[in-house]
Order: sequence, then structure tokens, then C-alpha cells
Amino acid sequence: MSLLLTAAQTVGPFVSIGFEKAAVPDIAPAGVAGERVVIAGTIFDGDGVPVTDAVIETWQANSYGKYAHPDDVQEKLLDENFKGFGRVLADAQGGFRLTTIKPGKVAGPEGREQAPHITVVIFMRGLLKHLMTRIYFPEEAANAADPVLSLVPAARRGTLMAKRLANGTLQWNVHLQGPRETVYFDY
Repeated sequence: MSLLLTAAQTVGPFVSIGFEKAAVPDIAPAGVAGERVVIAGTIFDGDGVPVTDAVIETWQANSYGKYAHPDDVQEKLLDENFKGFGRVLADAQGGFRLTTIKPGKVAGPEGREQAPHITVVIFMRGLLKHLMTRIYFPEEAANAADPVLSLVPAARRGTLMAKRLANGTLQWNVHLQGPRETVYFDY
């Protein structure tokens, strides 16, 4: 019997082939209630070099704080036109861009309310396991009491916080490793 090595890469080097047709960069179609936001950024490796073969998937509640999922039994409004899922691919410069709405507050651990946030999953060539993180919104008063964000050391919370640019776009960069490494969550 001969044992052959198999590829250890989970999504590459064929990211664009596998995900390009399934991209969902506009999460909130016209008519969806809520504050429209554009989130843009760049994915960097540990050396600060842009990563061009990554996929970012997002999952979020609607503007009322309800997920489009049967397990969300909160008595909040469900927007039938909003599914809450997005998928974008990094471009040739490692950049990504998605449009959505700012989600509402959702129930968290032990029923404590969580600040508006977007859950993010990152796939890329060379990762044996995808990465999970969050995007939080700047100037959001609820950030101070968010039960998940409060678990992150204060000096590292900024890696989860989008920054509002002069044109209104929210900038959120991903650093896979290094001194500015984005906080990732175990699941």
C-alpha cells in the first residue's frame, strides 16, 4: 500500500473559480429597512502584504435585530427581503467591499443584548480552518456593554472596530498575523 499526500489547502489556489459565481456583495437589496453602509478594507498577511486569494463571508441580523433564520424566535420584525448573508472575494490588491445595512442589537449570552455587529468568516489558501471574527460599528454606545466585545482585551478591541472615513464608508482591515492581528474567536 502506498500513502500519498493530499492537498492541505482548504480553498485555494482556486478561490475565484470556486466562489466567484456565488459572490453576494450587496447584502441589503433596495427596500430593506435600515441605515445603509458600505464596508471596505484590505486583507493583509503577517508581513503586511495584501492577500489576493481570500473570501469573506458575513452573517448579520436585520435593522430590527432579528436574524433570517428559523432558530431566531425573538419577537422582532422580520424583513422578508433581507437574508443577512454576504460573500465577497479579495481583489488583486487584497481589497474587498460590501454593502449592507447596520444591524440592530441582538440577544447574546444569558439574554444580554449585544451591540450591532456583523459576524465574519474568512477562508483563504493555506488556512486549514477558517477564521471567525466580528465587525463592530464606530460611535456605537452599545459597544461599551457588549458581552462578547468585553471579553477582548481593551488594547485589541480596535481590530474589531470599523472606522468611518470622510466619505462615509466604513473601513475595516483584516490582519491575519503580526502586531496588528485581528482578533479571532474560537467556535
